[in-house]
Amino acid sequence: MTAVTRLVADVGGTNTRLALFDPATDELRAVGIYQNRDHQRFEDIIARWLQTLTEPAPTTCCIAVAAPPAGDRVSMININWSFSCRDMARRFGFTTLGWINDFQGIAYSLPHLGSADRQLLHGGHSEVQGKLATIGPGTGLGGATLEIVAGTPMARACEPGHMGLAMATTLELEIARLLQAQHGEIHAELLVSGPGLQRLYRVLAQIRGVTVDPLTPADISSRALAGRDELCVLTLNTFCALLGSVCGDFVLAGGAYGGLYLAGGIIPRMVPFLRTSSFAPRFREKGAMGDLLADVPLYAITTAQPGLIGAAHAPL
Repeated sequence: MTAVTRLVADVGGTNTRLALFDPATDELRAVGIYQNRDHQRFEDIIARWLQTLTEPAPTTCCIAVAAPPAGDRVSMININWSFSCRDMARRFGFTTLGWINDFQGIAYSLPHLGSADRQLLHGGHSEVQGKLATIGPGTGLGGATLEIVAGTPMARACEPGHMGLAMATTLELEIARLLQAQHGEIHAELLVSGPGLQRLYRVLAQIRGVTVDPLTPADISSRALAGRDELCVLTLNTFCALLGSVCGDFVLAGGAYGGLYLAGGIIPRMVPFLRTSSFAPRFREKGAMGDLLADVPLYAITTAQPGLIGAAHAPL
């Protein structure tokens, strides 16, 4: 039986990635990356990609998209896009079309990541088996878990960004005090996300009593990684500590003791910084659960296309 190629898509708030997955060779071809702001609708990107394809168009499609669980109508949160899966299948001739949350896509990629696709942050113990978890700061803080049920991988989308955020140092408590009047409960993605990194930078400047120019998340992280801005270094160190705390809570809440995988566009550049930061210590500083968490291996995903890999292998 001839293996059927599959259109796979990873649709975020900023960019959309499309590719053709060939199960016969286990490879992605015709990878295209598009900026969402240049297109009115997601369907326009598919049409544009199909025009560039130099082989027969696929009749199977899996879309990993940054959207909450829904039925046929998919409505994204961080961009004003909405589409009907049935209408899309009819328009482009897909006989099979499925969609999953973007972090479900990353979760489905985990068993298919090789040594070149990830870097170890903390070894844990190899005998630890079971459910896996992935989490990643971006526009928000998304996450998912993956477990094998009767031989079939099952990914569950989660919302770790809306969990409460536990402060553990005098500095973090002061950050929370200053933000609480404006935001009420301090949930995770308020500080552990791209916009959260900016918010953290501004409030740390306030605490230090210094005036700073507005910086993008990329500016803050680049200056911190280069070690040429003391406030940016403090900001990123604090960010990593809070990320570690959130990840520990996420693993405990989901029982995902088989391994935690950090995802996100900035993560590959941060690997050396993460290793020397408080990320891993804060991950396991959970009282009586500390020894259990010390056994959990921690990875950084370094491949550029985990969402496409996951959409390629997700069951439809």
